[in-house]
Amino acid sequence: LQLVESGGGLLQPGGSLTLSCAASGDTMAGYHIGWFRQAPGKEREKVSCIARDAFTSYYANSVKGRFTVSRDDANGVAYLQMNDVKPEDTGVYYCVAGSQAIMAQNMCELDGVWGQGTQVTVSP
Repeated sequence: LQLVESGGGLLQPGGSLTLSCAASGDTMAGYHIGWFRQAPGKEREKVSCIARDAFTSYYANSVKGRFTVSRDDANGVAYLQMNDVKPEDTGVYYCVAGSQAIMAQNMCELDGVWGQGTQVTVSP
């Protein structure tokens, strides 16, 4: 399985952006998907996760109510819809696909195959 993120860019606070994570080499349906981000000088932060069944999802408190995770297994793409973005949302966003995960509304433990990341910059 290989993952490629896209959709990053420069936007102003309050704007919206949708990131995509395209899978190849294997069917995405067999994997739980996570989105992480890393800001300059900071540790990688877990942002959101969506389970294989698409019924269970997790959001970090910092993005809850603003970001929405989804997946389209038929086309092998996962999405992160980002609304009302803030400067603190700036960072490189990575998707990860794992065949095993511990996931609930208040937690997500996931590791596996990582994409190369896409840059999101929120600035006035």
